[in-house]
Amino acid sequence: MMNTKTCNTLQEVRDEIDALDEQIVELIGARNAYIKQAAKFKNTVDEVKAPERIAEIIAKVRHKALTMGMSANLLEEIYTIMINEMVESEIAEFRNSSVF
Repeated sequence: MMNTKTCNTLQEVRDEIDALDEQIVELIGARNAYIKQAAKFKNTVDEVKAPERIAEIIAKVRHKALTMGMSANLLEEIYTIMINEMVESEIAEFRNSSVF
């Protein structure tokens, strides 16, 4: 489990959560930027969709969640939504960069 500090007030807890949310959004943004880069290494929309890779990611996330004492189902749901949206973004990037 991550090290979290012990807070003494509700406001302190909220401030820590807000700081984490900032980091989470930045990390998701960085992940999305890499997803868009991946499009240039793929040759078809089916390659972009990569169901085997998605299954691999979900399995890793579920395992990590369990090792941290978190709900694997919650993390799977979050990642499924994120991946589906990012795949759509990657498909658009692939179509925009492909030469027909």
